[in-house]
Amino acid sequence: MEPSPAKGKLQGRLLVSTTLDAKDELEERLERCVGIVTSLTNGLSEREANDAITANVCKGPQQHEEVCLGLFALLLTEPPQAQRCYRDLTLVNRDGMNVILIKINQILMEKFLKLQDVCRTQLVWLVRELVKSGVIGADGVLMTLMKQIAGGDITNKNLWLAENVLDILVDQREWVLKSGMLIAMSVYTYLRLIVDHGTPAQLVLRQKEVDFCIGLLREKFMECFIIGRDLVRLLQIVARIPEMELLWKDLLHNPQALSPQFTGLLQLLTARTSRKFLACRLTPDMETKLLFMTSRVRFGQQKRYQDWFQRQYLSTAESQSLRCDLIRYICGVVHPSNEVLSSDILPRWAIIGWLLTTCTSNVAASNAKLALFYDWLFFSPEKDSIMNIEPAILVMHHSMKPHPAITATLLDFMCRIIPHFFPPLEGQVRQGVFNSLTFIMEKRVLAHLAPLFDNPKLDRELRSMLRERFPEFCSSPSPPTEGRDEVKMEESVSLEMDNHVLLDKEDGCYDNTEAAFSDDEEEINSKGNKKREFRFHPIKEAIIEEPADITPYVDQLDDMMKEKVLQLQKGSDTETHCEVMQEIVDLILEEDFDSEQMSTLASCLAELFKGHFRGDVLPDEITEESLEESVCKPVCLVFRNLCQMQEDNSGFSVLLEMLAELYQKQPKIGYHLLYYLKASKAAMGKMSLYESFAQATALGDLHTCLMMDMKACQEDDIRLLCYLTPSIYTEFPDETLRSGELLNMIVAVIDSTQLQELMCHVMIGNLVMFRKDSVLNILIQSLDWETFEQYSTWQLFLAHSIPLETIIPILQHLKYKEHPEALSCLLLQLRREKPSGEMVKMVLSRPCHQEDQFTTSILRHWAAKHDDVLGEHIKALLIKNNNLPRKRQSLRSSSSKLAQLTLEQILEHMDNLRLNLSNTKNSFFTQTPILQALQHVQASCDESHKMRFSDLFSLAEEYEEPSSKPPKSRRKAPASSPRSRKGAATPVSNEEESASSSASEEEDSKPKAPKRKRKGSSAVASDSD
Repeated sequence: MEPSPAKGKLQGRLLVSTTLDAKDELEERLERCVGIVTSLTNGLSEREANDAITANVCKGPQQHEEVCLGLFALLLTEPPQAQRCYRDLTLVNRDGMNVILIKINQILMEKFLKLQDVCRTQLVWLVRELVKSGVIGADGVLMTLMKQIAGGDITNKNLWLAENVLDILVDQREWVLKSGMLIAMSVYTYLRLIVDHGTPAQLVLRQKEVDFCIGLLREKFMECFIIGRDLVRLLQIVARIPEMELLWKDLLHNPQALSPQFTGLLQLLTARTSRKFLACRLTPDMETKLLFMTSRVRFGQQKRYQDWFQRQYLSTAESQSLRCDLIRYICGVVHPSNEVLSSDILPRWAIIGWLLTTCTSNVAASNAKLALFYDWLFFSPEKDSIMNIEPAILVMHHSMKPHPAITATLLDFMCRIIPHFFPPLEGQVRQGVFNSLTFIMEKRVLAHLAPLFDNPKLDRELRSMLRERFPEFCSSPSPPTEGRDEVKMEESVSLEMDNHVLLDKEDGCYDNTEAAFSDDEEEINSKGNKKREFRFHPIKEAIIEEPADITPYVDQLDDMMKEKVLQLQKGSDTETHCEVMQEIVDLILEEDFDSEQMSTLASCLAELFKGHFRGDVLPDEITEESLEESVCKPVCLVFRNLCQMQEDNSGFSVLLEMLAELYQKQPKIGYHLLYYLKASKAAMGKMSLYESFAQATALGDLHTCLMMDMKACQEDDIRLLCYLTPSIYTEFPDETLRSGELLNMIVAVIDSTQLQELMCHVMIGNLVMFRKDSVLNILIQSLDWETFEQYSTWQLFLAHSIPLETIIPILQHLKYKEHPEALSCLLLQLRREKPSGEMVKMVLSRPCHQEDQFTTSILRHWAAKHDDVLGEHIKALLIKNNNLPRKRQSLRSSSSKLAQLTLEQILEHMDNLRLNLSNTKNSFFTQTPILQALQHVQASCDESHKMRFSDLFSLAEEYEEPSSKPPKSRRKAPASSPRSRKGAATPVSNEEESASSSASEEEDSKPKAPKRKRKGSSAVASDSD
């Protein structure tokens, strides 16, 4: 790649962008860092350059970070310099490459799809070098890079990435074997990818993948065992490959050949698969889109999002295998809160129903059904979650009335999988399915199963098989009446689904947006007290009433830890809990503590402390005493110990690991940590500790972790969200100010009182929610938000002291029918401003519509308050656009989706303003600059414009009489300088100079004088010309 013409500039070289995209903050920062490195080394020899950057790094942390990032950016964009930059990087970095690892993770999670091809190649090369060097933390980066290998995608770029990551794993095998999690993650990833690489062109790659997986599975089986039951699912799909078949037979019939600790298939199938494995097979972009649909999209409005997802990821024959990954992710990772479940947000079962009904391959459909029911087969209420099995029963329930064929297919699969999954374990599979159905009824997901299992819409053979397999669930306390009982138990969303999602045709089951309730269902809906009142409410009550049960975990702890945990369980008061918890922390910090117990201990603590995570965290009355009292909980002892440690202390990383494990079991721990860091005196100035915590979690990324924690806080406690907001924006500006994600969370739930409080924080100086470089982009994002959310956003923006000119380009995005909120806020704000050239230009750039009064209303106001300033700006724009060739104006106006200023537009707006002012005493159109500009335009415009705007141009005719003398003075002194001109000539020349900043445009305005000389001095002759 050729070097950039301007040194230190990375414009368009790191990320692919268009002219309409706002400048990326990360790219801008890397540009600045490259500029710093270039200025330090420019013109120096290699040795002198090394001395210069080393000396600069020693000045402080900021200089260290700037130099490291500058070398990192050069490495990505300048392949010939890569080796030298990496060598310099290893020499000057003082933090074990931590700043580089963080930036690589950020790029992989947020910018990878936008990376230029050269930068993508260089990034993979850099990861390879980090692995070769054995940099601590490189395994995390490599796992994030593996996440970018998309399933069901056999494009050249994706195959190239899969092969290059595999080469790193194979070449650095000894290094890989040191990390149990990397072994398991890489085996899970490539076992899944083998399925996609079956064409002759990919056989070489597939063979490498097969050899790699078999090698690790045979050599390190117990490390792979942590994958859990989904390891069996993946192996089952590839078991027909000869080498895999041998391994599969050993797994079934000779488990000791794989590991002496492995007792057999049942041991693996009863182990639940961790979320991190299910999530690793979705790219960050897929994951973001799915989480958006399940947390932000309203039910009934999902079609366009599903269509986009279908086009992007599910449109090819190879992509059918991705459906299993998506279903497993939705069942095992996406677990909405009770508040979301009871809202009108798109439910999980609707997305799964859409994935099933749009499947075009029989094999993929069968695998998708297995993925949906997989947690049912060996379900244990003690170990597994109701949320893993809930989607399958709800898909069947909601499909019964409009499309019994979908329900029948799933019920048939559920019956037949029991004897056929693995005949020697038929009894255990039957018990697992029975446990699932029993638990579903206990948790009141459905009130009764009889209306589903013994429904007249199912064929006789299937009903007979269901009665034979599940006689306990086929008897109803009252005769089935087409699901009327469930209407009471389920939310009214079921009625919506029955009507506007599943009625038209099977292919459109889960995405139709037209709603049409039938009469009887309207009657049922009208009798209900409140919409969605009943959804999962019984689950919430049941959870509150259940006592803490740590039986499945406590026996796995060593004796001393087990004793402390049992003391914690028996203790009744908070003070005793805190004392025991401190003793547990001390045990964790001992050198001989077995870190393998960490996950089990976290499960115990999450179960014992679940009561601490219910209810409001923030005291009703906020005082120093009440805040300190609110953070005196046992779980806060871990936070306090962390605050008292130095980051280089070995115990610091151990406690972080403890918190990361606890975070997996109880996600609310994240915002509780944020609250502690703000509310506790002991944590004053320690908010950066949260960043260390975020990097220690499975997410490994500050932005993602912060957004997820704030989202959880939003769902649980809005007062706490508002309380944390100033600190979050102050401490993490790069994560909060670069996008509107957090802002949308806030404005979506606050009330008018909380909005006013936030505005006060802004004006006092405690809170900055916008900055100049990103505010425009955020306001553009907000155009799709709800009305109150938009008004709140504008109120918060106006509380800041950001010049209006910074965001005035948003006018180009605003349509009068679609964006009334933004237009009304802008109108009121422009009313207070003195018009600048850019403001007038943007206002006049709006297309003319009879119903859109925005431009006319603000121009009228300015014409009354600032007529002279407005006149000069309009004159400059008229003359400048009049001097542009007509063809160029036409091309400019049609080549962009955004509004562009043309001469015709200006004249249209001026004519509308003229009509609006016609019955007033306003003298705006009698100003000399306006009349001069109209004369200038009239003299060179075509006949159609003269006819169309004849009334407007006629205003300038009256100006000819007093302006007839200055031309005579020019004829008497033709050689005089511009400064010696008198009358109207001087302002014309000056205004043209200010409008165009060039002599050529001044000359364009001069031909009027010679024309009058040829035609004579009469005003009539000049007008006719």
